[in-house]
Amino acid sequence: MKLRLPPVVRRYVVHPIEALAAFLLYAFFRILPLDAASAIGGWLGRTVGPLLPLSGRAVRNLSRTFPEKSQAEIAAIVRGMWDNLGRLAAEFPHLEEFRLYEKGGRVEVIGVEHVDLLRDDGLPGIFFSAHIGNWEIISLGVTQRGMPLDRVYRAANNRLVEWLYRQGRSAAKGALIPKGIAGVRLLLKSLKDGNHLAIMVDQKMNNGIAIPFMGRPAMTAPALAELALRFGCPVVPGRVRRLKGARFQVEVLPPLDLPDTGDRHADILATMTRVNEIVEVWVRETPEQWLWLHNRWPD
Repeated sequence: MKLRLPPVVRRYVVHPIEALAAFLLYAFFRILPLDAASAIGGWLGRTVGPLLPLSGRAVRNLSRTFPEKSQAEIAAIVRGMWDNLGRLAAEFPHLEEFRLYEKGGRVEVIGVEHVDLLRDDGLPGIFFSAHIGNWEIISLGVTQRGMPLDRVYRAANNRLVEWLYRQGRSAAKGALIPKGIAGVRLLLKSLKDGNHLAIMVDQKMNNGIAIPFMGRPAMTAPALAELALRFGCPVVPGRVRRLKGARFQVEVLPPLDLPDTGDRHADILATMTRVNEIVEVWVRETPEQWLWLHNRWPD
């Protein structure tokens, strides 16, 4: 039986302790050079992560997705996932240092013309990505081309840690819109005002719709398709691939051809099926860089 602490204890005891630990880690990685921070974060991730009980979910997800892989292969992917996650956490305090369009820089950008197209077409637009590589960098690839990006995200339960998250993400220009009922009004207003959104599409939504993903039905949030069809705006996929250490490749794909049959339900299903297909390709290409800790396929 899981012990549930009273809310007052969580707020005034647990949350400050969590926040202090987060601030100390943030400060530690911030004072290090970026490459050193990334390397240490990766070492911590792949050393400690596989020992955590949560890692069992990643093993289970991988074993069911890749039944042909041996236990050793699964374990190697899990270590790679934790290495990537540790590096991402250590790179977070350094986001403002990434300059994506500098010659010889840390980030190679493919498909920048698709970003410029949305910036200049006079329409609202939606970018989507997944928790692959250092996914925090994808927003920089848009905002550093002169286009602010309103980002949909999951707010931290701890309001003190939430402040830290917002500070780190301030390197990308645009509003942060929390998931849930509170954020719906802000989402609609953003698109009505002609702005551009960024949405991560690879997390489970309990009241979503069942769409195939990695060979099994997965409850998927339909918001991206609903918004795109409602506002008639382009939808652009983009991902970040970690190349080596703190060096990356950002790939932006052309806008999707969205169905418009007049059957709203069918069009939403078709759009989200295509979205999941794209993310599946990304995951299969670099499974060690995807966050397998999501409860994407509950029993």
